[in-house]
Amino acid sequence: MAPAAGPRARALWRACNALMAAFFALAAFVQVNDPDAEVWVVMYAIPAVLTLLVGFNPLVTGNFLWKSVSAVHMSVCVLWAVGLAYHFLLHTQQNILHEEEGRELSGLLIITAWMSLCRSSAKNPVGGRIQLALAIAIVLFPFISWIYVYTNKEMQSSWPTHCKTAI
Repeated sequence: MAPAAGPRARALWRACNALMAAFFALAAFVQVNDPDAEVWVVMYAIPAVLTLLVGFNPLVTGNFLWKSVSAVHMSVCVLWAVGLAYHFLLHTQQNILHEEEGRELSGLLIITAWMSLCRSSAKNPVGGRIQLALAIAIVLFPFISWIYVYTNKEMQSSWPTHCKTAI
């Protein structure tokens, strides 16, 4: 993979990290009224901090502590996502974003995808053109999904109470 061009690519990579750090922080914040809030706040706060560190210094992904924390967190996310996917396949009644487990699964997949992309940037902190294109796609997905979920009145009618009082 050829490295992307200079300062513009670095700025784009940092901007993507800033947006994802903001998304993860917002996702952690809206969990406060969830019945298992302490779990979900931690699940989103860890990638928020890790992503913020990458935004400040892309070379941090080569640090042993950063790599270890991200590897453990990604492993937990993948295992949990497999369990949720299995549950979702057995018990689904609607679109994935209409079910709470589906939204949780989507969040875990976003965390895993973003952390994987950050980890792969350890060798080339700015990334190649393909990596930057993936970064932009991953950054846009949660924000577009969030807008869809929060503007879809039909979807909101089936939400549990704790979801209706979030942002």
